[in-house]
Amino acid sequence: MVRKSISLIRNALIGTALVGSAIAASNTFAAKPASAQLTPQPWASLGVQDSELTYSVGVRALGFGAELGINNQNAVGVDVLKFINPPFISLISGYGGVGLYEKGNSDGSEFAYSAGVQIRPDGNFFFGAGYHNIRGFNGQIGFKLF
Repeated sequence: MVRKSISLIRNALIGTALVGSAIAASNTFAAKPASAQLTPQPWASLGVQDSELTYSVGVRALGFGAELGINNQNAVGVDVLKFINPPFISLISGYGGVGLYEKGNSDGSEFAYSAGVQIRPDGNFFFGAGYHNIRGFNGQIGFKLF
């Protein structure tokens, strides 16, 4: 069971990396400000899974992100995210990601996946919404450090 889970996670990470690389190559000609890519941009998230609150914090830089989350059953884990900007639209970013969560009652690990969108208007704050198979539907608020 553990080997099958590790194999599944490895294949998902490879697939995510390949898709991310293809999209990054196709977005090469879209002009983006360098400071927006290099400066880490943190966020906090509040979600709902099975009528219980879930929490996470994340950070984004260079088109990738990392998120640390916890659900209502004390499952704690980390997700790796890839952000995708549509060509010539810098206000909206879609993302997808995979992660691994340790169950709170020592029952082992669980594979996680997530997807969502972040809206990044002018100013210091940005907002987002997404779905995570372990943490449920969530809303995000973050701030730009530049």
